Amino acid sequence: MSEKMIFSAEHISAGYGKKTVIHDISCSLQAGTLTALIGANGSGKTTLIRCIANQLSHGGKSILQGECLEEMSVKGLARKVSYIPQKSGIKISLPVLDVVMMGFNPVMKLMQRPSKEQENRAKEALMAVGLGGYEKIDYLTLSEGQKQLVFLARTLIEDTSLLLLDEPDSALDLQNRYLIMKHLKTMVMEREQAGLLCLHDPVLALRFCEQLILLKDGRCVGVLHPGEDSLEKMEAALKEIYGDISLIECTDKNGIRHLTVLWEG
Repeated sequence: MSEKMIFSAEHISAGYGKKTVIHDISCSLQAGTLTALIGANGSGKTTLIRCIANQLSHGGKSILQGECLEEMSVKGLARKVSYIPQKSGIKISLPVLDVVMMGFNPVMKLMQRPSKEQENRAKEALMAVGLGGYEKIDYLTLSEGQKQLVFLARTLIEDTSLLLLDEPDSALDLQNRYLIMKHLKTMVMEREQAGLLCLHDPVLALRFCEQLILLKDGRCVGVLHPGEDSLEKMEAALKEIYGDISLIECTDKNGIRHLTVLWEG
């Protein structure tokens, strides 16, 4: 695990209208690691991600490699941060390959067309997520899970330092949930990026993330490091947000240690 901190969120507070949703949240991310935001529905996970992506007015600040994200231009921010929301927002018919190649927009001039080398990189990214041969298919005809894989492919070609993903696993089947997390983990390690993800499944977070930030009622109630913290500490912290659960340690057929959650309610 990298010891180089490249991002910090400092005293982030925000809400909608007169209602405050997140209160004075601070966190830091290391290069080469994934961090999961976990908590019940309404705990503030998406709101925090949107604040860091500068998509929502907020108090506090976000610092990436010494630069304040709130002070960056839209294009400057896009060169530094990859933000994948729950819904893509794309409502017009576009070939899948064109959607992936949108990842090059921050480094291209107005009206500039992608190069052959960029097109080949986009095709390789689609192959990597299991969508080889989908290049000419209309993006709007895909299932929600396939759309998420397209955006994972787009993320693979972006050259940014910080990845922000809001529930990247939400529409995926079991196999593809693990596929997308394996891709993300490999990518951040190889590129020395930092990834911050909203996840509903604590088992996925425990399996793939070096750090878990626990949110409850818009506040941070704990920070866990699965590779370092004791089973007892992690179980007590997870009970704080999920209620009556047990954290169980087991090994797979290759003898590799895994953690899983048993719901007792």
